[in-house]
Amino acid sequence: MALVRYNPWKEMNALQREINQLFDEGFLTNSQRESQDLTFAPAAELSETDDAVMLKLELPGIKAEDVDIQATKEAIYITGERKQTVKSEENGVTRSEFRYGKFSRSVALPALINNTKISAEYKDGILHLTLPKAEEEKNKVVKVTLG
Repeated sequence: MALVRYNPWKEMNALQREINQLFDEGFLTNSQRESQDLTFAPAAELSETDDAVMLKLELPGIKAEDVDIQATKEAIYITGERKQTVKSEENGVTRSEFRYGKFSRSVALPALINNTKISAEYKDGILHLTLPKAEEEKNKVVKVTLG
């Protein structure tokens, strides 16, 4: 079992952060609090092979035509909008826990890519992007000297 040194200031700093957050949220107006709660950024998963970088994004309930993807050699930029369908009930009250509105997400890539040969597949609310690496990244050899 490892011996861990007790640091009382660590707990004090955590308490101070929680109190600051409580006061920050207490002074927000209702519209500010609602807009803060309604922000949406899709979850992303990034993996890399020798030849390509794979990016998977979760976009449930969003149509393919409502998503815009732009790519540079260093990053991918995804923007879109989840549109609300209006439903009214008999008594005129509608409650919704879904989040609607515009979103954007930028993902910095671990390697340079060839942004003219990107392939995309969108199925069941999951966007799969295959981003082939640029030739200079595939053949990149770095010599490491010691001393």
